[in-house]
Amino acid sequence: MADLELSWAVALAAHGRASDHFWSFMEDRSARFLPQQLTPMFFSTLGQMVAGRGDPAARRAALSVLGRMYRRLGLYPYHGTVVAAAMVDTVRRFGGASWEPDLAGYWEVGCRRVLRLAERAAGALGDGPHVTVAEVLECEAASDGVAVLTVRPARRVRSLPGQAMPVCTPRVAGQWRWFSPANPARADGTVEFHVRAVPEGLVSSVLVERVTPGEVLWLGPALDVGLSLERAGDADLLLAAGGTGLAPLRALVEQVAASPIRRRVTLVVGARTLPDLYDAVALDKLQQAHGDWLTVVLAFSDDRDVEPAAQGDLLSAALYHYQPGQAVYVCGSSRLIEAVSHPRFHGGS
Repeated sequence: MADLELSWAVALAAHGRASDHFWSFMEDRSARFLPQQLTPMFFSTLGQMVAGRGDPAARRAALSVLGRMYRRLGLYPYHGTVVAAAMVDTVRRFGGASWEPDLAGYWEVGCRRVLRLAERAAGALGDGPHVTVAEVLECEAASDGVAVLTVRPARRVRSLPGQAMPVCTPRVAGQWRWFSPANPARADGTVEFHVRAVPEGLVSSVLVERVTPGEVLWLGPALDVGLSLERAGDADLLLAAGGTGLAPLRALVEQVAASPIRRRVTLVVGARTLPDLYDAVALDKLQQAHGDWLTVVLAFSDDRDVEPAAQGDLLSAALYHYQPGQAVYVCGSSRLIEAVSHPRFHGGS
């Protein structure tokens, strides 16, 4: 398995030329289902799924991309033969000294396995938005280790507030991560992502520290992750956001603002210290614009310089402001997610 990963790493170092060769190999054999502009995305995602292990969430993101491409490009099981052959030939050509003859069988079997998974994912996902590319318009360093990226997709993204979509930078081709847009659909089609660089997080670190305006990102299909407002009916809302978990919940607030349904919303935002509150300006604007129904509550777990009412952890603040009948939405750390099972959220003592 280590040799498989090594051969992929070496081939991926020549990603542009390798993906061109992959596409040409299939074109020469009259397998013309794959548009050339989408080949780098398809090639790197397939190769990474075969060779890389990755965490489960990242693999699910990649599989959702392959599944949607499988369906929208009209792939069939018999395409697996030429796709696997193209991958073997490409990795052999660009793998250099890392290539060993017995790797051909591993790559062929791996490609067929991943394509079967993609076929199943295509059936589960059904019809929906295609993958697309997006130009990075702005990269704002919002706080230490957090960036706000504004992108303009080549085709308008079909997503709802609270959904998440796979995002990939060609700088780390084939490695996808889930991000939730921080905004509902905008007239200009732009999408805003909030990204925190996490320890040993290769993709998030690249997005925060290296990506610049003018670059391209790849976007997969938006999917529900349990934050849709549909389940809330017309109930009032308690939204608890930790860190960049604020992004989808801010999008929900903007959705409420544009909705004819009038409801009260309490948005509790937690941060360690005041400088860690990266989206303060946007929160202030929301509070000023919608103060008749929106209450923004800030909770700082490790800052004794803020006013006493704002000192405390997010979990305690959310519990304090909870009112029976509210629909509760939580996005942040695992500890915060577990808060929804607290008895007070279900009428207990």
